[in-house]
Amino acid sequence: MDKMNDISAKIKGIKYTPLLCRELNTFNFAELDKALSNNATFILKIDDRNQIALSWWVSAKRTRSYPYARVYDSLSFVGKKVTIIPIMKDEGKDGDRDFLQWDTISLMSLLGIYVIIAYYIDATRSSRYDKKITNQRFDIDYIKGQIKKLLSYQSDALHWNLSQIDIVAETGKKALDSYNKISWDVGVEMHSQKSAEKRIMYLKKGKDAFMKLSRNLAEMAQKRESVTVQPKEHLNGTKGTITITNYLGGNYYFTSDEIELHNKEIHLIDVKHTKEDKLPSLLDIKDGLLKMILFTNLEEVKINSEKFTPLPILKLTTANTFKIDRVNKPRKEMLEVLKKEAKTNGFSILINKNFI
Repeated sequence: MDKMNDISAKIKGIKYTPLLCRELNTFNFAELDKALSNNATFILKIDDRNQIALSWWVSAKRTRSYPYARVYDSLSFVGKKVTIIPIMKDEGKDGDRDFLQWDTISLMSLLGIYVIIAYYIDATRSSRYDKKITNQRFDIDYIKGQIKKLLSYQSDALHWNLSQIDIVAETGKKALDSYNKISWDVGVEMHSQKSAEKRIMYLKKGKDAFMKLSRNLAEMAQKRESVTVQPKEHLNGTKGTITITNYLGGNYYFTSDEIELHNKEIHLIDVKHTKEDKLPSLLDIKDGLLKMILFTNLEEVKINSEKFTPLPILKLTTANTFKIDRVNKPRKEMLEVLKKEAKTNGFSILINKNFI
């Protein structure tokens, strides 16, 4: 891979004002199950004095079900922001199986999001696929217990998240036991328990091993992604890898869809594309905004020790027939808020070939 596309940067802290967060519904603590069934992100009122903004991930993998958009929607809340992530999700022998990765925990820590590492306890057999399960449901009592612990927790998100890693082997065992029971109850074979146990046994060696394993996998995924251009993306620049170090010495591995050098300026471009004659979905845009939060807080951006000034760009690409003056009123209003968010936080928006 071309070293010119291997970028290093630092983040000392996050400053960002989100403006596109949707208005969140509020639920009482007793209604947690109902809230999780109907809302991707919501405010949970625990008692008269305490409430939190809560989002949840369908899978541990960040490319499924727009988890970044779910987290983004919690960012305008002034109190504790919490996200629930399953330690693993097994969809059955013919489906996917994803495991939680350290860099997901790192990113959430960086954004000040408290993570509850949870597990699925119940599911039904898929009516469409014999060897798959669906409608997976979290262990609500476990999550409630973790939320209660979190209420009296005085430290920052990073330290809470590290304490979640300390019990990750225990949580993994609960997840595996649950999948064994689900498999037996619904008559669907799961993926190899042996390989899952290996992953969990490796995690038992402590969070350093967890970090090492996940970072290696993340680096491999980053390298794969950096040389793979999705056919759906309209790309002009070159893909590049960005390794971000923060004050904790943690490394965060990301790819930028496009990187362009303009003298001493480096354009870091995240691309959201639709084949249709309209803008990408709001969920896609919010997913891109989480990258903008990172990119707008980068310092000491270097390629081979040479410093560059970063210019983060959110690029929205569409079918060739798209005309911005034909956008309907709600989308126009959304674009105005997006432009304001870009101006407030220091990034640019490119629609096809035009900056707005």
